[in-house]
Amino acid sequence: MLIFTTKMKRFREVALACGAIAALISTSLKVQATSRRLITLDDLFAFHQVSEPQISPDGALIAYTVKSTDIKNDSANNHIYMTSWDGSRTRKLTNSKDSESFPRFSPDGKYLTFLSSRQSDSEGNQIWLLNLAGGQAEKISDFPGGVSDFVWSPDGKRLAVIAEDPPQKTRNGQKTAQPIVIDRFKGYLEKSRQHLYVFDLATHKADILTPGEFNEYLPEWSPDGKKIAFVSKRGVDFHRHNNWDVYIIVAQPGVKVRQITTNEGPNCDPSWASRPVWSPDGKLIAYLQGGPQKLLEYAVYHLAVIPTQGGTPRLLTANLDRNVVKPRFTSDGKSILFLLEDDGNVHLAKVPVAGGKIERLLAGRRNISAFDLGSDDRIALLSSMPQEPSEVFALKGTQLRSISHQNQELLVQLVLATTEEISFKSKDGTQIHGFLVKPPNFQPGKKYPILVQLHGGPVGQYTNQFMFDWQLFAAHGYVVVAVNPRGSSGRGEAFSKAIYADWGNKDVQDVLAAVDYVETQGIADPSRLGIGGWSYGGILTNYTIVQDTRFKAAVSGASISNFLGAYGTNESYDYEQELGVPWKNLNTWLRVSFPFLHADRIVTPTLFLGGDRDAIVPLQNSEQMYEALNSLGVDTQLIIYPEQSHSISKPSYQRDRLQRYLNWYGKHGL
Repeated sequence: MLIFTTKMKRFREVALACGAIAALISTSLKVQATSRRLITLDDLFAFHQVSEPQISPDGALIAYTVKSTDIKNDSANNHIYMTSWDGSRTRKLTNSKDSESFPRFSPDGKYLTFLSSRQSDSEGNQIWLLNLAGGQAEKISDFPGGVSDFVWSPDGKRLAVIAEDPPQKTRNGQKTAQPIVIDRFKGYLEKSRQHLYVFDLATHKADILTPGEFNEYLPEWSPDGKKIAFVSKRGVDFHRHNNWDVYIIVAQPGVKVRQITTNEGPNCDPSWASRPVWSPDGKLIAYLQGGPQKLLEYAVYHLAVIPTQGGTPRLLTANLDRNVVKPRFTSDGKSILFLLEDDGNVHLAKVPVAGGKIERLLAGRRNISAFDLGSDDRIALLSSMPQEPSEVFALKGTQLRSISHQNQELLVQLVLATTEEISFKSKDGTQIHGFLVKPPNFQPGKKYPILVQLHGGPVGQYTNQFMFDWQLFAAHGYVVVAVNPRGSSGRGEAFSKAIYADWGNKDVQDVLAAVDYVETQGIADPSRLGIGGWSYGGILTNYTIVQDTRFKAAVSGASISNFLGAYGTNESYDYEQELGVPWKNLNTWLRVSFPFLHADRIVTPTLFLGGDRDAIVPLQNSEQMYEALNSLGVDTQLIIYPEQSHSISKPSYQRDRLQRYLNWYGKHGL
């Protein structure tokens, strides 16, 4: 298959052809726009999920992945697309039966590497190499445990690779389940290790740089290609703390690592997927500095820079009470770009390395989830808005252009709900923010059934982005009220930590205040109120319905209410940090477990759901609540999705879950 090169040969002929096609598409879209329809559950898999924008070193090409669903095989696959910077040419690069992800250009722009599990006898993904001048992709790695991350060296001759330990095998080479020996805290959940390797592209030889018992993540080469920065947490009791630090190692086997950051807190916690990055001159490393370990995720993450030889870091966002992620130095090394989480939005921002005013390069009602920086400070980014699913855009200066159009043809067929930002006061006067999603053809003065939606975390936020479930609910005549109660991020550290070790108190007040707000606005039918959420959203649902009986139906996904009874089976590190240990703080554990211990106060029919392989909030926690309500004679069901973890990934189960939401709410008169 011939792939177009950065020279863009014969662009004029192709541009003319594209123009003709565009004219035909435009005519078709105008016809479709005259007969738009409501969104349906069938549209769940008609939407394509766009992600991972990557720009070539010369800024001429943008690669990205597109997820589509194979309904017949009940699977979803990512494939890689590539578009020219001016948007005039787009090509689908991969089309196998397996997924491809993590596209990365070589430093000279001649090759594209990606991860895929196709043609692999080993566990997980391997690295594939595609010559952009033409030809088929070639599998170049064979790590027994699979590859989770890699980065090109500046000279294009090596890759820094993060690969997992190989699975255990019997003597005859056949895989089998081995006895699990637990000898450390949380040992059952995190037994395998992720190690840093250097992979030679000429010989395909891999040298391990960090053997041992620790995990390494997020590698990044120094500009001279001699060293690699990475993230790890170490020490005798590394499994009992969250003290992540940035380390540097010379890219040769047998060399000792050197710790750069030393503060007691999470620096570049891998869950934030933000690499430590080198300045162009190799003198500084920019990274995310977390707050005190005791505050866990409630602490705000700041952008910091530190000399590569170690020393005192400088916080560039010390006066910004907001989380920042994914830092990148500009080509001149004078500024750092990053994503800024702020009150229902995520913006692209910039700050001088020397310190100073923070500039928002792209703001407004939007959620920017990823970006990449090319030459001449060209930026490829992924952005979503309430009526626009995530798509790739090109940004140069103040000029923003759409690059991918994966959902355009579907969107013009649909009439979508409108999403408004709302603000109201909670019981104690605290200002709370959220979103109000009105059904298409909303009629002022008419009272509507309400579905309150609660996000997970609890540290996280609903943002100005496209939400299929909100649109689906609105199309069925519901007004959706999505709340960012206390505990949410985006409003500063004090707002997040307001529920520290006090779950189900202030955040429940905020949720109920949202219901009061839509009632006083004359929007809500008080006799038709529903509530639901997943993970902490399900937990908060349980906390709410045990304290208030006004809801006619509830949906609680992957939730827990008996924290004391679940001790040791899930995220016990976080719970111990926040609540203390049960034998010393029994009253605290009993207090946060009150939805289970006082389940007899619940009258709301509740649907519980979860995956049978959920290690974060194991299924037993939903089973306990289901059994309690069932024994009490409250209408309830428990839906178990086989071979699913904390998130539901199988397409048929994703559809089933949404259908069950609608059926449950409908069954109970909403």
